[in-house]
Amino acid sequence: MKAIVYTRYGPPDVLHLKEVEKPVPNEHEVLIKIHATSVTSGDCRVRKAEPFAIRFFNGLLKPKKITILGNELAGEIEHIGKNVNLFRPGDQVFGQAGLSLGANAEYICLREDAALVLKPVNISFEEAATIPFGGNTALHFLRKGNIRSSQKVLIFSASGSLGTAAVQLARNFGAEVTGICSTANVELVKSLGANKVIDYTKEDFTKNGLTYDIIFDTTGKSPFSGCVKSLKQKGIYLRAVHMSLSSIVRGLFTSLTSSKKVIGGIATESKENLSFLKELIEAGKLKPVIDRIYPFEELAEAHRYVEKGHKRGNVAIRVRI
Repeated sequence: MKAIVYTRYGPPDVLHLKEVEKPVPNEHEVLIKIHATSVTSGDCRVRKAEPFAIRFFNGLLKPKKITILGNELAGEIEHIGKNVNLFRPGDQVFGQAGLSLGANAEYICLREDAALVLKPVNISFEEAATIPFGGNTALHFLRKGNIRSSQKVLIFSASGSLGTAAVQLARNFGAEVTGICSTANVELVKSLGANKVIDYTKEDFTKNGLTYDIIFDTTGKSPFSGCVKSLKQKGIYLRAVHMSLSSIVRGLFTSLTSSKKVIGGIATESKENLSFLKELIEAGKLKPVIDRIYPFEELAEAHRYVEKGHKRGNVAIRVRI
C-alpha cells in the first residue's frame, strides 16, 4: 500500500510517498480502507518534534515509533478479525488512529473498541475525516468546563479546527457564544451560530469590561492574565493545548487562590464522543468546516499550508477518488 512516510524530523519536505507493507488485522482489529484523512496542527508538531519532549516518546534523533502521521480518518471496513462484533466488512466509518497515528496511508488497522464509529450518512468521507480531532477535543473540554444552558462562553480562535466545532457545540448546549477571530473569518463564525463575534485586530476583549462563565482557548494564543480577569467568579478557563511549565504553575495558583479554575491537558479519544457528534451531524446541528482538500500526493503541501496558521476550519486529504 501507499503511505506518506518520514524518517527524520524537520520541514514538510521530510514527508515522502512510499510503498509499505499492508497491515493485517489481529483477532480484535478491523482493516480500514482509508478514503480520506487530514492534516492538523498536531501532525505538524510531531513532524517537527516541537515541543522537544516529543523526541522522548518518538525517538531522540529521528522518528522511530511513529513514521506515518495522521490522526483522523474516514473509510470503509475491508476485513475484520475473528473476534470483532461491532463492525462488518463494507461498513463506512470515521474515527481517530490513537497516539500511534498512521492515518496518512491507504490502510490502517484499529481495534474495534478504538475511537471509531459508523460515518454520518449525510456527509462525505472528506468531511467526516475532519470531525474527530476538533469535535472530540472541543466536546471533551466543554464538558470539563461543565457547560450549561444560558452561560456566557467565549471561544478564542473560533475559526480553526477546534474553534469551529466549539462554537457549534457550545450553541448546541444552549450557551450564549462569543467568538474571537480575525476580520476575514467574522462572517464564518457568525454563520456557525455565534451570538457575537469580536475581531481581535480591532478590539481587545480583555478591556471591554465583559465577563464570561467559560473562556475556551483553542490554540494557546490567548493572554493568560487577561483571560483570568475576564472570567466571572467561579468561571473556568479552558486551554486545549500543550501548556508550558509556567502556564501550569499559573493555572494551579489561580485555581488554588481564587474561585476561578484553569483546566488544561489532553483530550481523551472517545467512541462515545464520536457517536454523539455523529448524531448531531445527522440532525443538522453540527457541520464540518473545510478550508481546503488536497490529493494524497500533495500532503506535504497541506502541511505547509497548515503551518501558516491561517486555515479556516480544517484541511482534508483525499486518499481515494
